[in-house]
Amino acid sequence: MATTYSSNDTQATHISQFDQAHAGHKGELREDFLQLTDDELVFYKQITGIKDDAELIQHIVRMQAEAYQVFPYPCIRWFDFVRLRVSRFAVYYDLLKLGREREGALYLDLGTCFGTAIRKPVLDGFPVKNCIGSDLRREFWDMGYQLCKDSPGVFPVPFVQGDVLDPSFLKPSAPIYTPLESSKSNPELSSLTNLTPLTGRLSAIHASYFFHLFSEEKQLQIAQSLAGLLSPLPGSMIFGQHVAYTTKSTIIIHPTGEPVPMFCHSPESWKELWNGTVFKKGSVKVEAELSTLPVPKGALDHTYWQLVWSVTRL
Repeated sequence: MATTYSSNDTQATHISQFDQAHAGHKGELREDFLQLTDDELVFYKQITGIKDDAELIQHIVRMQAEAYQVFPYPCIRWFDFVRLRVSRFAVYYDLLKLGREREGALYLDLGTCFGTAIRKPVLDGFPVKNCIGSDLRREFWDMGYQLCKDSPGVFPVPFVQGDVLDPSFLKPSAPIYTPLESSKSNPELSSLTNLTPLTGRLSAIHASYFFHLFSEEKQLQIAQSLAGLLSPLPGSMIFGQHVAYTTKSTIIIHPTGEPVPMFCHSPESWKELWNGTVFKKGSVKVEAELSTLPVPKGALDHTYWQLVWSVTRL
């Protein structure tokens, strides 16, 4: 499927500190960085129809090279866009349960890139009609059809392009603590041009490798805005993972040899952010654990940490 990209696509009004520092710094693309797990091989063979291992690998490598021209994110260089990390969260089966048991449960994948973190839950049973993706750059989403060899007709999930820090795209709203009027139905996802109509409507929000792109102040702003989108019903969740550190601080990383500053929360500061600052203390359960950042061998100068987390309304 051919894809055409417009040079005048809507761009962000608030470029992240990471994007500013990293733009123009490209690392070498290495095919050996692509090491698919058994479940990833099964997944991509199923959705692409490519049964030969070598052919599948070359297909993914070609997509990586094309995507890296859009913006040289390290996650593109490391093939993170093909990982099935969404299914490895402890709350993943809670997400699927919401899709099965809560009528009209809506799922947003923020910073969706190629849309893998939607395709996997849909394959596992989350209603496709109740999913939506959003990202700063639509090119990656369109490339997702090429990667997965599907189309909007086969994978009819709406995509909304925009900047979550732009109030015209996502109007800041305080968390809602009382059930919404039952007479109000969910908005038609395919008609959305911004995320504001989803205020108080989302049962689940996934945002991985997203928060660490921003300063401490903007991370708080984004967290508050996402909290406003979340349904007040118990079990509604926001979850994800991103670069972190043992103590709350700004670190310097070298994803392509060039120094890039990155503000990092610790598990303790991340829990305090959500339970007491963003939401009323005691109204949410926050899980946050440090683990080694999963990158290919030789991709970084030393070991970094990531925070794997979830925020669930009580």
